[in-house]
Amino acid sequence: MRVRSTLVAAVLAALTALVTAAPAGAVTGGRPDGQRHPNVALIVFHDGTGRYRCSATLVSPTVLLTAAHCTAGTVGRTAVTFETSIAEAPPSPLPVAADPAAGYTRAELEAAGYLSGTAATHPAYSDFTDTDNWNDVGVVVLDRPVTGIAPAPLAATGTLDRYAQPVLAKTLFEVVGYGTEVRKPESGPQKPQPMSYPLLRRYTTSPGQKLTPQILQLNGNPNDTRGGGGTCFGDSGGPVFLGGALVAVTSYGYTDNCRYLGGYQRVDVPVVRSWLATSGLPA
Repeated sequence: MRVRSTLVAAVLAALTALVTAAPAGAVTGGRPDGQRHPNVALIVFHDGTGRYRCSATLVSPTVLLTAAHCTAGTVGRTAVTFETSIAEAPPSPLPVAADPAAGYTRAELEAAGYLSGTAATHPAYSDFTDTDNWNDVGVVVLDRPVTGIAPAPLAATGTLDRYAQPVLAKTLFEVVGYGTEVRKPESGPQKPQPMSYPLLRRYTTSPGQKLTPQILQLNGNPNDTRGGGGTCFGDSGGPVFLGGALVAVTSYGYTDNCRYLGGYQRVDVPVVRSWLATSGLPA
């Protein structure tokens, strides 16, 4: 797993490296998504040190919204697929770049049946060093527009400002992604742990826990009777929905079993929306 931060705990749920035989599975405590969220995609990319994956959401026919730590440092093109189920068991079917140091090319991704796009990162992304200016948001601009999939709507600027406590704790948010599922192994110590397969899109619900000008924190414990779980490795960049509108993207977690709080970059704040407007999205 790649760590791009001095806050190691803050990136435990960031993203999953695919350079070893341990890709990933699903949202912690969630359910297989099927076609519930067809506009949520798996993205795969190289950064010169390895191959990684994240989750992302189609927000226009040519733009996917994800986390900055899923776009910063990307070399070559980013692979995109909206397939809901990627692999039930190894080996991984994800594409391998002919030249990993240079990343994917558009031609090789299209030949492998994947969409191809170019990653861009918020210019004020702080790489997990400044909680007042987190800005963990990025986009992937597709080489060809997507047809047949309706983009997800972005929540209006300031939507979450209305959800101060105690309202926040009573509000359920829906999270989606292709991250690792946490469950007990078939053999050995029966401690729940992140599992590599199946690799598929999942969703769950999480209650609000804390809100700052940049960050939404949710309670990701699947034993919490108020919600169904949270996010884990590989869910980074995936959407947080409220009333069907996208309010945040998965940014960080606190534990290696993904059963505690999760942190989500707000996308309903002016510093994010003004940058997204440069990609043709509503400010």
